[in-house]
Amino acid sequence: MAQTATQKIATAFQTFEKQSNIKNGVASLTVLDSKTGQVVFEKNSQIGLPTASTMKVITSITALDLLGPEFKFQTKLYYTGDIDSVGNLVGDIVIEGSGDPTLASDRFEGNSEEVLLSTWVKAIQYAGIKSVSGRIIGDDRYLNGYDIPGTWMWQDMGNYYGAGVSGLNWRENKTGIVFAASSVNNPTRISKTTSDISYLSVVNEVKTGSSGSGDNVYGYSAPYSGTIYLRGTYGQDLKKTIEISVPDPAYDAAFQLRQALLANDILIEQLPTTGKLLADSNKTFPTGKKELHVHSSPKLSEIVYWFNQKSINLYGESLLKVIGERSPTASTRNNATQLVNKYWQQKLGISDSELVLYDGSGLSPQNRVTTSAMSKIMRYAKQRNWFDTFEKSLPTPNNMKMKSGTIGGVLGYTGYQTSGANQDYVFSFLINNYQGSASSMRQAMFKVLDTLK
Repeated sequence: MAQTATQKIATAFQTFEKQSNIKNGVASLTVLDSKTGQVVFEKNSQIGLPTASTMKVITSITALDLLGPEFKFQTKLYYTGDIDSVGNLVGDIVIEGSGDPTLASDRFEGNSEEVLLSTWVKAIQYAGIKSVSGRIIGDDRYLNGYDIPGTWMWQDMGNYYGAGVSGLNWRENKTGIVFAASSVNNPTRISKTTSDISYLSVVNEVKTGSSGSGDNVYGYSAPYSGTIYLRGTYGQDLKKTIEISVPDPAYDAAFQLRQALLANDILIEQLPTTGKLLADSNKTFPTGKKELHVHSSPKLSEIVYWFNQKSINLYGESLLKVIGERSPTASTRNNATQLVNKYWQQKLGISDSELVLYDGSGLSPQNRVTTSAMSKIMRYAKQRNWFDTFEKSLPTPNNMKMKSGTIGGVLGYTGYQTSGANQDYVFSFLINNYQGSASSMRQAMFKVLDTLK
């Protein structure tokens, strides 16, 4: 007698749970009929577990539903004061941020740092400005400066994937370091950086690793730090640019514009600063806006595509913050996560304890989400008019449309699958505290998910 779909999944999951490498771990799987919402299979579906990057689907779906796929961020360039008869601006030039995580990112055509700086220089020249007696100000006040979730790990924060979110993000809040290796166990040398970060002190403690040892380099820095420490090893045969986070993206944006203007013979008398730095030193922010240029980001649909395809944590934190701005008390990250909780309580009846969020990207090991809640939210997305946009954003590991997630001891997958019998499924699969390699656990999870094909 042929097994039903439920029986096939149950048999595969029982085999999966018998592995010795999850003896002290826990696995949770929820499979729903995407058309009816009925449970096809569930095990441990009400246990809240760390999500890793599968959290990104919840942030994506919430953002698409609240903001809409056509939503765009806007960044304004303006000046204050007056331009005198010889072209000297007696005032400041301001870059006003709105939390756009894509500003100066080269993932989008015509959006790179080089193109944007060139556009801004031309706008300033067109206004007749030949020198500036004031400053370039990166206005990051919209999201109260630069923020990193308090639950993120110190080892993550200084690296590109651990970049926090600013009211004025810039170049995905990261920069690249190119190392020159030497003999094994001896110091490396920094041969160049991919952007000018001469305003920072970079302490290189990275040593040369043996050939084949790969990239074991970590950056260590905190928000507003003036020093970045580089530690670990860099394989002797490695040819890779190491990307680290920038401690103050708004300052970096102001610095880069100042450098571009100086290169075009426009003198800037004072050093760059930011809205946050001015506020912290009790200095007055200049008033009176005279617009020079307005930059619009790509559509949210395009942002979500890269957010899920490349698992860019910054995008999740920015979207979470902007979602939180819809709350009347959105001054803190907690307000944003509470708004998301309340939203899904109202929409789907998901309780507080099923959706415990500390960030929008899944990098926090303290997130706790049930596979039941995640599957319900994923099914909800399938009923929305923007679903095709969201589905397109999902990668295809194991030839299945699904988002993966990986942090220490955690693996997860959530997505959609149509079986050979034309049955449509929504699933969420999380495992916590497994032993052994991620690759072998991944293959074991794929065997379970293959029963949905």
